[in-house]
Amino acid sequence: MLYVLMSVLCSVTVSVILKLTRRYEIDTLQVIVWNYPVAMLCSALFLQPQWPSGGTLPWALYIALAVLLPGIFLALGASIRHAGIVRTEVAQRLSLFISLLAAFWLFGESAKPGKLVGVAIGVAAILCSIGWHRQPTDAVVTSRPWPYPLIVFFGYGGIDVLFKRMAQYTDVSYTTSMLIAFILATTVAFLLLICRIAVSRRPFSIKAIGWGLILGIFNFANILFYMRAHRTLPDNPSIVFTGMNVGVITLGAFAGLILFREKLSLVNKIGIILAIMSIFIIAYL
Repeated sequence: MLYVLMSVLCSVTVSVILKLTRRYEIDTLQVIVWNYPVAMLCSALFLQPQWPSGGTLPWALYIALAVLLPGIFLALGASIRHAGIVRTEVAQRLSLFISLLAAFWLFGESAKPGKLVGVAIGVAAILCSIGWHRQPTDAVVTSRPWPYPLIVFFGYGGIDVLFKRMAQYTDVSYTTSMLIAFILATTVAFLLLICRIAVSRRPFSIKAIGWGLILGIFNFANILFYMRAHRTLPDNPSIVFTGMNVGVITLGAFAGLILFREKLSLVNKIGIILAIMSIFIIAYL
């Protein structure tokens, strides 16, 4: 669970950085774009992956991640604009269902009663953590908003499943897989940036480069620890999936409370308590 905890810390830090960029009105897309070259260089320098001498590489897996990693940020922003914050948050949190179904059906994890109880409590914690008291801005919500949250739902769930599959792949090390995925994601991200500047005529932001460098370090660490968590617990992907989601909810709530002075409702507080219970049940039963 140590790797899960480290991944949670880095994931929440990524969210805090993105929130700060919005506060200071820095182009979030450009920040996201510049984070991928940093993650790519960190993979090459610190992990020093070796190119496999034999075997076949899962190119379909790499390409899917290369598209989904930067694409999900754009989908998230579009969903918030067209469907509102509440629906988007519901879709993002409930993507855990895709991960759990994959854990039991695709990855062959045994459904032990204690673990299922912990997962059920974790799902309840996620539902309680959603900002039901907040209302989406009526001015931006479209008459048919549901395609956008659905993209977020399947996108986040798909990324979790793809990372688990990448950690399972035996013909190539996960460090090499991380480097390849980051190289391809960097390519896709810069193509998106070029299109954004050409079509929307957005000005190039020097500040975004600095924020992107910081974001890239924590994004790299987040994915590295997440992959290592799956490697350490190969037969229990549901622990990693649930622990990651529930941990982000709990720590994210405290970060919002302390750093951004966000208020927690009674239901939100119950969600945090349930989240802590879920982690202990999943870890020790």
